[in-house]
Amino acid sequence: MTYKMIVLDMDDTLLQDDHTISKETAAALMKAQEKGVKVVLASGRPTFGMWDTANELRLADYGSYILSYNGANIFNAKTKELLFESTLSPETVHHLYDLSRRENVGIQTYVNEAILTPEDNEYTQIESTLTGLPVALTDDFKQAVKAPVVKVLMLEEGSVLKKVEEKLKQELAGTLSVYRSKPYFLEFTEAGVTKGTSLEQLAKKLEIDRSEIIAVGDSYNDLEMIQYAGLGVAMGNAPEDIQEAADFVTKTNMDHGVAHVVEKYLL
Repeated sequence: MTYKMIVLDMDDTLLQDDHTISKETAAALMKAQEKGVKVVLASGRPTFGMWDTANELRLADYGSYILSYNGANIFNAKTKELLFESTLSPETVHHLYDLSRRENVGIQTYVNEAILTPEDNEYTQIESTLTGLPVALTDDFKQAVKAPVVKVLMLEEGSVLKKVEEKLKQELAGTLSVYRSKPYFLEFTEAGVTKGTSLEQLAKKLEIDRSEIIAVGDSYNDLEMIQYAGLGVAMGNAPEDIQEAADFVTKTNMDHGVAHVVEKYLL
């Protein structure tokens, strides 16, 4: 099979634990692009937190794309053109805030290129470190969200958040997409908006068949794109159920797992 596109989650997939791309992985991806393969980044991160990686891989030079906010935005890396955007209304965000208070978990969103939250905590600081965005504290979260936002996160220790996820998936079924990107991040986007659905949009725009796509990820927000792609790949550090859903399990992010995929299927 000749693959025309490889779609990569960033954290714990493309990136090592120190948030860098290994030399082995970077070299393999450059070779793939030189052969004409599109390298697409697909992350839960805000777009701002993805450009450095996109530039490092020279996605603009090769005319590639970025799926940010778990697919709620699609950007042309070369022109910086926003090709697709999905948002949540202020009323929806306010409702999610009320649910977060009911469930006694943290909440945050993104306003004016900052992480907006009513309380700083270790998980918000992780997000700030990952994205490079500052934390903006507010005493009145609802009042601070007056315009549509791209997504909302709830935050708490993994075992607690798993129970909240199960409850809210049922409660919000059909109205919002609900999934965890990390054990301590529960994400909310517009109903039907995931990395998988945005990948499908991009593939149709580029006239690339799903059978010609490799998608690589490690977490639950990667599941739909792993299942959509012709070759769905789970990282060796992915949870067992994500690995079971994949067509192939590669090495871990610390053992150049993405490079292993590229060398096995693209070079």
